[in-house]
Amino acid sequence: MSAVLACLVSPSEAQQAQRRYEVSVTNITMNQRFTPVLVVTHSSDIALFQLGMPASPELARLAEEGDVMPLSQLLTGNPEVFQVMNSPAPPPASNLVAPGQTVRVMINSRGGFDRVSAAAMLIPTNDAFFAVNSVELPRLMGEQVVVMAPAYDSGTERNDETCASIPGPGFPECVTATNAGGDGGGARAGNGEGFVHISSGMHGTGPFRPAARDWRNPVARVVIRRVQ
Repeated sequence: MSAVLACLVSPSEAQQAQRRYEVSVTNITMNQRFTPVLVVTHSSDIALFQLGMPASPELARLAEEGDVMPLSQLLTGNPEVFQVMNSPAPPPASNLVAPGQTVRVMINSRGGFDRVSAAAMLIPTNDAFFAVNSVELPRLMGEQVVVMAPAYDSGTERNDETCASIPGPGFPECVTATNAGGDGGGARAGNGEGFVHISSGMHGTGPFRPAARDWRNPVARVVIRRVQ
């Protein structure tokens, strides 16, 4: 029946049924950067994660490496997903979202795809990420929803806070004679807690000083506004 009804809807009516949203993510940390931001519109039947449960391998890639593509591809193939969009990836490093900066992502939805989720890695961390997890989209034109998003830990890496296991460019703490740019490495620390939980922040077990790199939740201000 649904397939027949879909054929009876004119293109103009289908276009009117589609809604467009601006998702603005502001980094409100003192000294963490966000990697590219994944934004997805979907039904209420899915979520990016459940607290207290293991992270998917695709979410782990986002949280450990800032790589949004595996999770984007997984979501794109899900019939409960309407659209997946990502903010620009580096290089250049300016495509990282610095403290106090805002990135905006435009995304569409329709009908029962009435939820939005978003996520990005915090660097320098082992596997911390901010997320908006299955928030209801505003329905009225011009209406907006504001979410103060905490940092989560994917629980897939121990937080050794070393340059070797934290990816990303330009960390002063990682500058050496052979690493003038202070770039982090991509080694997997492993031995994480095994479940997604609220991040406990930076503790100074490596070269990153908590006074400079730690945070107090929330870490992102996310504004979801209907624009069409």
